[in-house]
Amino acid sequence: MTNSDVMRIALEQSARDIGCAPEDFMKAQNAVVPLRLGADARAYYEQTVSCTLVSYGCGVVAGTQDAFRADVEEYLQKFPSFRCFETPAIHWLDARLSPHGQKACYMAEYFLPDVERLRPSVCRYEVRLLEPPGFSGLYLPEWSNALCEKRKELDVLCAGAFDCGRLAALAGCSADCGTMWQIGVDVLPEYRRQGLASALTSVLAAETLHRGKVPFYCAAWSNIASVRNALKCGFVPAWVELTVKPAQIVDAMNA
Repeated sequence: MTNSDVMRIALEQSARDIGCAPEDFMKAQNAVVPLRLGADARAYYEQTVSCTLVSYGCGVVAGTQDAFRADVEEYLQKFPSFRCFETPAIHWLDARLSPHGQKACYMAEYFLPDVERLRPSVCRYEVRLLEPPGFSGLYLPEWSNALCEKRKELDVLCAGAFDCGRLAALAGCSADCGTMWQIGVDVLPEYRRQGLASALTSVLAAETLHRGKVPFYCAAWSNIASVRNALKCGFVPAWVELTVKPAQIVDAMNA
């Protein structure tokens, strides 16, 4: 699989996620389309999303419900594309959406592998690949980034680092859609800063590619440790997203 293949697959999936054409993301001008979460959208996308803004570094493509289309169009006209994902501009959007009972929710940066740089790295501990049901007993708080108890059926592959039989770190793949698997990783506090996260992430990414799927990695901008892990493993920034949800959902998250 080449880097062009990886990007094409990601663009096609983002198009399925919000209901646009893949080429829309490569245009300099912004686009607003009706939000359509089809059966092939990523599994963690929920019907509670009212609007999603996506940018691959060119213009912004916004999938939105009709009730908010005019506000979203004005937002994209008022601010440069990259500013649409910064807090001062988001405050403006929130003020416009508040009468509709909506608030900005998640912001995240997504990473794709550079297949020419991605190489499995090593660590001082034994690394094992785990298939279901080999990790069925690991749905515990300390592994909540690697595994998702809410969507167990999507967890398809893990890589664990073992210290004399004790699990010290775990990376997991979630089959969030038909062509792409998302990687999450957890390291026990006493084993951090030893290269375990990058070792497991890189091993799992290489294995995912070997199985014909595109690995992807998501991190908040403020999660510097996670972003550094992605870069160290050969992932590169690919796209950003901002979602809008009903205010009561956002308020419940903060309660």
